[in-house]
Amino acid sequence: MGARPSRRQVPEAPRVTLATLPPELLVQVLSHVPPRALVTRCRPVCRAWRDVVDGSSVWLLQLARDRSAEGRALYALAQRCPADDDHQDEFPFCALARFCLRAPLGRNLIFNSCGEQGFRGWEVEHGGNGWAVEKNLTVVSGAPSQTCFVTSFEWCFKRQLVDLLMEGVWQELLDSAQIEICIADWWGARENCGCVYRLRVRLLDEYENEVVKFSASPNPVLQWTESSCRQVSHVFTDFGKGIRYVSFEQYGRDTRSWVGHYGALVTHSSVRLRIRLS
Repeated sequence: MGARPSRRQVPEAPRVTLATLPPELLVQVLSHVPPRALVTRCRPVCRAWRDVVDGSSVWLLQLARDRSAEGRALYALAQRCPADDDHQDEFPFCALARFCLRAPLGRNLIFNSCGEQGFRGWEVEHGGNGWAVEKNLTVVSGAPSQTCFVTSFEWCFKRQLVDLLMEGVWQELLDSAQIEICIADWWGARENCGCVYRLRVRLLDEYENEVVKFSASPNPVLQWTESSCRQVSHVFTDFGKGIRYVSFEQYGRDTRSWVGHYGALVTHSSVRLRIRLS
């Protein structure tokens, strides 16, 4: 009988787990996890993972994967203007984490811009019969809801204060002179009644002191002339350092002093941030 072949056991290779990865590789792996899952699911796992999520490296890697012109510009700014997290006692997580979670660039930072949720998010002063919310008389392209705010026969005023840091922007990015603040508002009139409309948008510092202002006072719409909506817009550039808030303020009334809601209609208000590429 021939000799039986030996059955030598090949030793198993040591298993590689996330717990055994060196910190630099763990950062690379976790950088592929979506931002919300990073915070809600990965951060509580252990102290090492929490330290990664609370640091800036994993978030910089997420920014680096956006190869668009704006993405490359943002990544360069994030390296050149790192956040110092002075406000970490006011906001949870590091500044870059808040930025990736909130994604403020390009998003409309005005809440309830068309009155689809009544007056939520707005400070309101009622003149005459006060503000009301109605369906649009004409379609406003791109609006999240075809509804509008309507004024009365005395001046009606409403305001929304946008906290740019709360929305996810870090202060050093705002101070970099590479951010533009784009504001827009749609307004119009009823065909059977004229109206007057005013817009004022102010950039404020952390103490709500005015730094820069834009005002628009279009000519009143006369009775029986038109009922279409038109847009007012402006871009704030080179607004200096220390900006934290945008105060978006609207005024309106009718020109006939009619009881009811026949004054200026306003809708689809917006405040958006963008990177200046040039």
